[in-house]
Amino acid sequence: MHVYCDFDGTVSVQDATDFVLSRLADPEWQVIERLWQDGDIGSAECMRRQISLIRATPEQLDQVLDDVQIDPFFASFADFCAAHSVPLTIVSDGVGYFIKRILRKHGLDHLRVIANVLVVSARSGQPSYGLRSPHADQSCMTSGVCKCRWLGAHGQERIYIGDGRSDFCVSDKPELVFAKGELAQHCLERGIPFHAYRDFSDVTAGLMAVPRLRGKVATSPRYATA
Repeated sequence: MHVYCDFDGTVSVQDATDFVLSRLADPEWQVIERLWQDGDIGSAECMRRQISLIRATPEQLDQVLDDVQIDPFFASFADFCAAHSVPLTIVSDGVGYFIKRILRKHGLDHLRVIANVLVVSARSGQPSYGLRSPHADQSCMTSGVCKCRWLGAHGQERIYIGDGRSDFCVSDKPELVFAKGELAQHCLERGIPFHAYRDFSDVTAGLMAVPRLRGKVATSPRYATA
């Protein structure tokens, strides 16, 4: 069994990239966002163009990232997975540096993160930001991270947790899906089985019902689901 989890809007309460862009980027990022929403460009191109519009020092970037909130039950969910030897991997089409900075604030930087790579360079003393996508795949040209490739690399039972458009293409691959928001609507429209959730307390409760874990749930109050 292996748990794969989206980050923006799933682990984090806000979309971390949009949170950063709304505070530190040239307003043109919103024009680019609309192009992506209308299907005129893919998410990889959208992200590259938006990230290049950030106007901030690394210190200012970190200060903004430290304001991003995460699901209040995610830390206990991660503890639950660790206690039952269930690997937990963050698979995101977002920015790895953003994700790792946010996780570090909550003592969760030990989690494996698959995401796009932030590149920082200096031009005339001013920081310039770019993006690399080492986890892209030629069969999935529009996204920076091919989530299908990562879920297809293992023969064990796969559990996926997500909420949005970047999760659509992978939603019919796992043996068990937890979905909310746009992902839940997508699964409903396409007849893809899923478990609806509001927060990670619901996901923990759902995993408690998995046969391999049933009866082995730790008694610690950290795993409380209410």
